[in-house]
Amino acid sequence: MLTNFLKIAWRNLMKSKIFSFINIFGLAAGLTCCMLISIYLLHETSYDSYQKDVRRLYQMETAFSFGHGKEQVMPATPWPMAPAMKRDFPEIEQSTRLLPLSLFEDKTMLQYREGTAIPVSFYENRGFLADSNFFRLFTYHFIEGDPNTALDGPSCIVLSEEIAHKLFGPGPVVGKVIHVSSATNGDHNLTVKGVFRPIGAPTHLEANFFLSMHGGDMDDMMRQSENDYATNNMYVMYVKLRPGADPAGLEAKWPGWVDKYAGKDLRSYGYSRRQFLVPVRELHLRPDLDSSIMQTASKTYLYILGSIAVFTLLIACINFMNLATARSAKRSSEVGVRKVLGAVKSGLIAQFLGESVLMSIISFGLAWGLTVLLLPAFSMMTNRHLEVAGASQAPMLAGFFLLAVLAGLIAGVYPAFYLSSFRPAKVLKGKFSNSLAAVSLRKGLVVFQFIISVTLIVSTVVINSQMRYLRNQDLGFNKAAQIVIPLRGAVAKQQCKALETEFRRNAQVLDAGAAAYYPGIINPSDNMMYRQGEDPHLGKRVQMNFVDFDYGPTLGLQPVAGRLFSRDFMADTADRIVLNEAAVKIFGFASPQDAIGKKIHADFRGQTSTSEVIGVVKDFHFKDLHWAVEPYALRFQRMQNSYLIVHTRPGDPAKVLLALQAAWHRLDPNEPFEYSYLDEDFQKNYASEDRLSAMIGYFTVMAILISCLGLFGLASFSAEQRIREIGIRKVLGASVSGIVVLLSLDFMKLVGLAMLIASPVAYLIMHRWLQDFAYKVPIDWMVFAITFVCTLLITILTIGVQAVRAGLANPVGALRRD
Repeated sequence: MLTNFLKIAWRNLMKSKIFSFINIFGLAAGLTCCMLISIYLLHETSYDSYQKDVRRLYQMETAFSFGHGKEQVMPATPWPMAPAMKRDFPEIEQSTRLLPLSLFEDKTMLQYREGTAIPVSFYENRGFLADSNFFRLFTYHFIEGDPNTALDGPSCIVLSEEIAHKLFGPGPVVGKVIHVSSATNGDHNLTVKGVFRPIGAPTHLEANFFLSMHGGDMDDMMRQSENDYATNNMYVMYVKLRPGADPAGLEAKWPGWVDKYAGKDLRSYGYSRRQFLVPVRELHLRPDLDSSIMQTASKTYLYILGSIAVFTLLIACINFMNLATARSAKRSSEVGVRKVLGAVKSGLIAQFLGESVLMSIISFGLAWGLTVLLLPAFSMMTNRHLEVAGASQAPMLAGFFLLAVLAGLIAGVYPAFYLSSFRPAKVLKGKFSNSLAAVSLRKGLVVFQFIISVTLIVSTVVINSQMRYLRNQDLGFNKAAQIVIPLRGAVAKQQCKALETEFRRNAQVLDAGAAAYYPGIINPSDNMMYRQGEDPHLGKRVQMNFVDFDYGPTLGLQPVAGRLFSRDFMADTADRIVLNEAAVKIFGFASPQDAIGKKIHADFRGQTSTSEVIGVVKDFHFKDLHWAVEPYALRFQRMQNSYLIVHTRPGDPAKVLLALQAAWHRLDPNEPFEYSYLDEDFQKNYASEDRLSAMIGYFTVMAILISCLGLFGLASFSAEQRIREIGIRKVLGASVSGIVVLLSLDFMKLVGLAMLIASPVAYLIMHRWLQDFAYKVPIDWMVFAITFVCTLLITILTIGVQAVRAGLANPVGALRRD
């Protein structure tokens, strides 16, 4: 019986090759999209799942309230909090701290010299200062050294296998000494105490190296902060709770504890904070955390992609159902004969479901091949290491196979029951026709398909418009042709002024200036400030940058009152400050001019510093456009700047870079010359949106392709069903264009209805997505006009091929058909 079913199913597939191809390829395309997105979603939801005791690991979060606007949530705690909490709360089994070097620098210089050989020097990111017990909480695969003791002493470093190989080549490295130049921790020689190999599973802590917390420039700050529970909130704290401990109950004890240790200081600084825990396994999906330690993913984005996967598969299933029910008339005689010969309904249902499942299995094989083929490109697009090979992926493969079979069953349910319910006497007399219910269902499914497609097209247009807006928006400073050169080593910092002078001798260099930070990167320095004569408790949070005389002119910052720092006023080197317009407003000055000459105070550890406002600059975006412009201030700093910005003329960048490199090595021969472009660095803040835009764009094309395959099949069937009518009309004088309009009109109505339904749905989805940006494009009528035109053209091209073909057919042949 089974063999007979398979033979009949195969013969039916071969007899209708076009429709079989449409069904199989459409379902395979839907499954491919579903597989690729599912692999990505599984990756995004499995972060840190490999960590030992991960269910007891938590990151401490701090919600800061500065008296205006919403809370700012960060994994930021003061130095003494971790040991104090472990001491005071028995629920905490262990606590540890990290200080991400990326908080103050995007690159750290590593250098190794063997004897008198030329030193191996390069810059690396993703470095951390870590407590000695860090590797007792977090799982790392050590190939050299002991994770339990690797950071016990001062001046130690633990390297990834890749970094160790770059520095030393093959062979053991524990015990070797390297020189590390860091804007955060200074210039020091460190001893390698361990080498780890990445486990290969996703983690929020993608590290290249760990430095021991002690033995560097941070030691003095740590000693000064031993009893300070209010300021220097820059350490990332983790806790491991004891088995059975209740996180919510523990959090409930913290308001009183924070008030006991920090309440008085917090009130004097004019802000408050609350502490709470986030499970480590959930950190990757918490984009609300303003973190320098990790790249997070938005749950909204995952929901969007998951919905695309489901809807794309639904579109493919809809195609199958539509074409199967539409072609039911061609198989009505088969059903009638088989029923007369004794076939029972259950046998017919099994036959038609078997055909559906056979198609789905073939589609699965094709989809799996396409998934394996496309996965490398998809991995590059998502910036993730995605894979489906290996024994560990067997459950995923089995799951996708079951999904394919289930999709085949679901897609074949209605055709199976519909075809098996035909009455043999009626169909054998030639009185069968598609029921109104079947026709209505097909139309409804076509509408549903195009609702999804239109929604995706609108989303693609809006996202691309927003990304284009982000790239082209005036940021308030000159971002073009700005070369950023990191200053890490002591020599580079000391030679900063000489480097600026040397660079300016190049005719292609317009200006050069130095600063602690530049727009688009993390700017952690801030102060609670207040106007002279105001209550210190009403201080306003102002972010700070430390610059030299030339930083403002190099970036093209525009003074709206007063002036920038100038060599003509040597008093600018002390107790002077330049504010932006947002700071002027928050301090309550009547105008930018009114702020000039006024005094601004800041309190820190019982000391009050006073600065005179000498200038106000037009607001500029020192953060990306997810954020509104916040109060900002510039202070003068002659030495210890971390970045040198070089503004060049438009032209040949390679020639300029060669000249800058040569000048660098003349003044600093032992440190590597590296650079980046400011506009590219700023654009990196939108990496997740760029990836989302690319993914939605590709899957939108795939969804439209699948929809068009179904529409093409239905148009072909419609033309075939009406071939006699078309022949009569042509004999009576109908034109080809008239025939095309006749066959296209019904489908155009369905697509128009889908457009009407999908437009408000797409608007609501995109309106919600745009709320993540402080600056965004409007969703105006042009978006829907573009979508309508695109959908109309796609529909016309899809249907038009069959409509024109039917219109050009010889009517004699059509009228002779039985």
